[in-house]
Amino acid sequence: MGLDIRWPIGLMFTLIGGLLTLFGLVTRSKAELYEGSLGININLIWGVILLVFGLWMLIMAVRGSRKGGGS
Repeated sequence: MGLDIRWPIGLMFTLIGGLLTLFGLVTRSKAELYEGSLGININLIWGVILLVFGLWMLIMAVRGSRKGGGS
């Protein structure tokens, strides 16, 4: 089969992580928004984590397609 599940997973996590990171960057000066999380910009932190994971999945998908298939 030609379906590699890493492509849609990587695209989804990259898109959501990028949006969450962007939102965290735009709202980083609004302290009242982050009162519930003890002043920690949780959107920025998790956005970066999701973005890195999504990019890693895309890199693994590209490497898998170069080797002539996947699992």
